[in-house]
Amino acid sequence: MAVQDDDAAQLAALGYTARFDRKMSLWENFALGFTYLSPVVGVYSVFTLGITTGGPPMFWSYFLAAAGQFLVCLIFCEVVSQFPISGGLYPWARRLVGKKWAWMAGWIYGWALFTTIAAVAVGAGPFVATLLGFASTPLTVTIIALVLVAISTLINLAGTQVLARVAMFGFICEIIGAIIVGGYLLLFQRHQPFNVVLDTFNIGAGNYWPAFMAAAVTGLFTCYGFEACGDVAEETPNPGSAIPRAMRMTIYVGMAAAAFVCLALIVAQPDMPGAISGKVADPVEAVLIGAFGPVGFKVVIAVVLVSFMSCILSLQAATSRLVFAYARDKMVVASDYFSAVSPHTHVPVRALVMSGIVAGIIICLGLIFANAIAVIVASAIIGIYVAFQMIVVGALSARLRGWTPGGKFRLGAWAWPVNIVALIYGIGAIVDMAWPRTPDAPWYIDWSMSVTWLAIVGAGVLYMLLARPYDHGTAPAGDAARLSKQT
Repeated sequence: MAVQDDDAAQLAALGYTARFDRKMSLWENFALGFTYLSPVVGVYSVFTLGITTGGPPMFWSYFLAAAGQFLVCLIFCEVVSQFPISGGLYPWARRLVGKKWAWMAGWIYGWALFTTIAAVAVGAGPFVATLLGFASTPLTVTIIALVLVAISTLINLAGTQVLARVAMFGFICEIIGAIIVGGYLLLFQRHQPFNVVLDTFNIGAGNYWPAFMAAAVTGLFTCYGFEACGDVAEETPNPGSAIPRAMRMTIYVGMAAAAFVCLALIVAQPDMPGAISGKVADPVEAVLIGAFGPVGFKVVIAVVLVSFMSCILSLQAATSRLVFAYARDKMVVASDYFSAVSPHTHVPVRALVMSGIVAGIIICLGLIFANAIAVIVASAIIGIYVAFQMIVVGALSARLRGWTPGGKFRLGAWAWPVNIVALIYGIGAIVDMAWPRTPDAPWYIDWSMSVTWLAIVGAGVLYMLLARPYDHGTAPAGDAARLSKQT
């Protein structure tokens, strides 16, 4: 009780009243971030892209992404330690820079999250169809995806404690499944030597680096989700210490698991040239069926589905807290409606339902405009990285204006070099993801991800300038440097 009183007092000092139950432990908070990052979902979803683009050395992209994102994570740790407010990136940007910067960061991050919920649900569709023996048609996948989002919404509506326990269950299933499946492949189904991860198979005809950088998106597409730990800051006791630790643990454990699963799938490939050339249509399925047989394959798929479901849950929880934070600060229309918190379950019920509805609409659009939605999904990942960098830039700007982090986690003398290198890394990652991969295609295909992302940003800027939503609330903004000077 004393800890909760201190947490409520800290929140009050930041300008807010405690409305959530602080029932999410450190490990449950970590489980939320881990299942959002979901190494199994990330690796299984992009393995084919990585192996066909860069061959086995694409394995090293997981370490590259982990190193760069760890620097970003350290910046987030400093910010959330001082500003443990629900909604994550939006309130952090608000306190570091100001209302306009925060509104755009939240806009970009919010649409990326809505789309990612839909993408993960659609990605789970073929696995569910395979498990139940259905044909994996677009209509079947769409219906399955809508059902999964509906189930996720219902579980999230049950309250923080239920969400925390389900996230922990998902973490346990995913980590055990990754160890058992990966370990079995490495020990008993190894068809390639371990040094195959250094073999380029003559991709690029002597100039391999462009191919590796193109394949590096496999690591980049996996290494995010640690920020979700901060989205539920007001539901975690002692957040100034617990959340920075949970964020770092998400990187350590999540990316180690991702690299382990990726390595197992690489060395278990019976036909590596076929996997690289595309002759093997689905290298992941080929390995799993070959190793475990039809029955064992379905058992593995069932474990994979737990990972997908946990990922959807965590994504929706993060999205709803972002919507709630926006509404609480009067930054969106119907703010009083969307900022409501259930007196029984103490979760933002309407924001949760809205996040499920928007994700469902995107899923349905995918049935009609499959190619367009695929582009939007890829653009969503860029949006997440752009939103991340808005926090990195915001922290750097605040430091230039005199901000000295006042939370329990501080980088001290390392703050400036970490902040600068994190910015350099982030810009490089965004350029790498947005860079055209098909130079022979028409320009509107080649640059489709960048054009889509710019359209989302442009729509946000236009709405912000015309409606001026950032002027409707009176919550504190741009006060990080001022707070430092006062202390």
